[in-house]
Amino acid sequence: MYSDLPDSLVVQNDSKILFLILDGLGGLGNGQGGGTELQVARTPNFDALASKSSCGLLTPIAPGITPGSGPGHFALFGYDPIKTNVGRGVQEAAGIGFPLQNKDVAARFNFATADKDGKIIDRRAGRISTEENERICKNLRQGISLKKGIEVFIETVKEHRGVVVFRGDGLSGDINDTDPQQVGLMPLDPSPTHPGAVQSAEIVKEFVQQANALLRDEGKGNTVLLRGFAKNTGFASLEERFGLEAVAIAMYPMYKGIAHLVGMDVIPDLTTYAAQIGALRDNYDDYDFFFFHIKHTDSRGEDGNFSGKVKVIEEIDELLPDILSLDFDVVVVTGDHSTPARMAGHSWHELPLLICAETSRVDSVVTFDEISCLNGVLGHLYTKDLMTLALAHARRLKKFGA
Repeated sequence: MYSDLPDSLVVQNDSKILFLILDGLGGLGNGQGGGTELQVARTPNFDALASKSSCGLLTPIAPGITPGSGPGHFALFGYDPIKTNVGRGVQEAAGIGFPLQNKDVAARFNFATADKDGKIIDRRAGRISTEENERICKNLRQGISLKKGIEVFIETVKEHRGVVVFRGDGLSGDINDTDPQQVGLMPLDPSPTHPGAVQSAEIVKEFVQQANALLRDEGKGNTVLLRGFAKNTGFASLEERFGLEAVAIAMYPMYKGIAHLVGMDVIPDLTTYAAQIGALRDNYDDYDFFFFHIKHTDSRGEDGNFSGKVKVIEEIDELLPDILSLDFDVVVVTGDHSTPARMAGHSWHELPLLICAETSRVDSVVTFDEISCLNGVLGHLYTKDLMTLALAHARRLKKFGA
C-alpha cells in the first residue's frame, strides 16, 4: 500500500512536526484577468513564512487526475493514494466513531433536493442544519425496514451529510455511486461493479426507494445521494510506520475519520479556529505530529464563492502567528487538492507547498501562491513523498545503505 523504504529508516527523537492543511487550497484566476484566490488574498504572514522556507508544487495523485478528499489526505500522510483508496463511507463512519464490523458496507450520503420529475436541483439540500439532518435521520431510522438479515444504520455527520451502514452476511462494497455529481440530472441506480455485488446493489436500491418515499414531503432534503460504498480494510498506523505519536485537530468528521484510520488521536468537539488553536496548545506536549485542518477554503471553493475563499485564506493568515507560537521543528503548509471557486469543485491543479525547518534550503520565493511556488527549490513533487521529506527535516530518518 506504500513504499516501505522510509518506514525502514525511521529513528526516534523529540522533534515536532506541524502539517497545516488548508483544504482545497489551490485555485484559478477569476476569469476576469485577476489572480488565484491565494494571489488576491492579503497574506503577509504566509508570505513571510515562505520567505524562510523551501517551496514547490504538489501533485496529489498524477498529472491531470482530480483527487477526492480521501486520496488527497492519505497521500499527505505518506500512503499511496491509489493503493489505499478506501470509499468515502468508511472515512465518514470512522469520523463519527461508528464501530464498523467486518461484514459492514458503509456509504456517505447527502440529503439533496429533487424537482417534481426527480432531477437533482441542489446536491446539498441548501446545506441544511445539523439539527435538521438529525430530525430527518430519526424519521428514516423509524421508517426503513430491509430484507430479513440486513440491518441498516443511518447516522448524521454534519449539515447535509450522513452515513448509512448496511450490516449482513455476504455484503459487498462494489457498488457504483448514486450521486450524479451534477445538478439537472437524475440520481443514478446503485449498480454493481462486480458480479458478487448484485444482491448488495439490490438492497441499496430498496433502501433508496424507501428513503425517497419517507422524504417525499421534505422541503429541501427530499432525496438521498449515496457515494463511496466500502468495507474497512485496515491500515498500518503512523506510529507503526513512522514512530509518530500523531493527533488530528480538525472540525469536520470526514477528516477526523481519515486521521482515525491511520491511527491518529482525534480531538473532539472543535467548532471554531480559536478552539483548534487552543487544542494545539493543550496537546503540544503529548504528541510529535500535528494535523491541523482547515475546511472552509474547500467549502467556499465548492460553492463557487471566490471572494469567500479569499476571506478564509486571509482569516487563517491572521491566525498564523498564534498557530506558530509553539516551537515546531518542521512546519508544512499546503492543501489536499485544489478547489478553484471558478470551477466550483475539486480539480487536478497542483498545490503550493512550503516546508519551513532549520534544514530547509531557503529559495527566492517570497509570496505564497501557486505561481510563485513554481520557482521554489522543491520543484514538482508527488504528495505521497511529502511525509518522507518532513521526516527527513525532523531528523527522523537514518542514512540508507553503508
